[in-house]
Amino acid sequence: MATEIARPAVRHQPWYKILYVQVLIAIALGVLVGRLYPHLGKELKPLGDGFIALIKMMIAPVIFCTVVHGISSMGDLKRVGRVGLKALIYFEVVSTIALAVGLIVGRTLQPGRGFNIDPATIDPNSVATYVTKAKEQGIVEHLMAIIPDSYFGALARGDLLQVLLVSILSGFAIAFLGKAGEPISRAVDQAAKMFFGIIRMIVRLAPIGAFGAMAFTVGAYGLDSLWNLFALIATFYLTSILFVLIVLGSIAHVSGFSIIRYIAYIKDELLIVLGTSSSETVLPQMMQKMEHLGASRSVVGLVIPTGYSFNLDGTNIYMTLATLFLAQATNTPLTIWQELGILGVAIVTSKGASGVTGAGFITLAATLSIVPDIPIQSIAILVGIDKFMSECRALTNLIGNGVACIVISRSEGELDKDKLHETMAHPIELGEALEPGAST
Repeated sequence: MATEIARPAVRHQPWYKILYVQVLIAIALGVLVGRLYPHLGKELKPLGDGFIALIKMMIAPVIFCTVVHGISSMGDLKRVGRVGLKALIYFEVVSTIALAVGLIVGRTLQPGRGFNIDPATIDPNSVATYVTKAKEQGIVEHLMAIIPDSYFGALARGDLLQVLLVSILSGFAIAFLGKAGEPISRAVDQAAKMFFGIIRMIVRLAPIGAFGAMAFTVGAYGLDSLWNLFALIATFYLTSILFVLIVLGSIAHVSGFSIIRYIAYIKDELLIVLGTSSSETVLPQMMQKMEHLGASRSVVGLVIPTGYSFNLDGTNIYMTLATLFLAQATNTPLTIWQELGILGVAIVTSKGASGVTGAGFITLAATLSIVPDIPIQSIAILVGIDKFMSECRALTNLIGNGVACIVISRSEGELDKDKLHETMAHPIELGEALEPGAST
């Protein structure tokens, strides 16, 4: 006899009170203000920066509480290691596919052909900051940077990987305490409810943040800059859309859910990312929505934060596509072996880029600094449009991380297919997200 699935009660409210509608209106108004009053648009930058700062303020404590309670309350600690290994393997495979897709599209469509740019005419000072940061991102330096200078230093700085390291160690330590650790685990869970309560208040400011960020972007860079490099922008957006629908869609189909329904499920988060160009602004909400689908706290806490550094599909597509674009624009001939070498280098340099704005650009500079054939100063061509490109990177990264969490959670036997479909059809609203640990 089939089990009947209880449908959540549907509450009707005026359209203007729905958060994603407010964000859509705010984005449209931001574009309008930035276009008509560019100086005013630039002055509105603190609105977007302030909202992002408020959300980032809560990321470290949310991850800490979620991961610590998830691990400490789990009976089988071997499962934590198994989930972590599954996640890393999945990230590596899908990230490599994303890099390969960018390379194939760049070779096929050749969006940089015909630019005939002389690298000698490009001012290297315009990208000096990005080049310096890129050279500081060596493999050894990146690995050592995962270790914080102190326990509370990780929480204070909010570095995702440092917070994750401290959280995992703390979760295991509490679990090893046995009965003595249970009060600590419960206290951490109660603290998480407080932090998520703060996020529910902050997220109501999303329309203001999206308005300010979009007004600044259009006011500072102008929509005219889009037309100058339209071929690259259109190619990147089209490639990302096809990657989501075909590659991630196939993964979703095999895992028993629809990629379209999943995208509709996280539409609120996608709109906030579109407005702010940063996937970090919705990290806590994504963790809640994955738990709402039925994924366990430990799986969500391990997969989502780790994915923000190791599963950046949009950034990976951008890296190889933009690298070939710059080679074509500067008439730099590349053999197939050199292109495969770029792919190999990108596999390494793509690890550790964060979801914040500009990280993809710095990672591109890191790739070019290792590939001497393409003049590194040529990335100056992309400075004017990178803000618009970062939105697509962040959107694709966000979609990919959610898919990864569902896939790994289903592989652990946590998600029922029918319940998954039912829950996706009735998503929780951002401002009314479930408390951690609430029944789904």
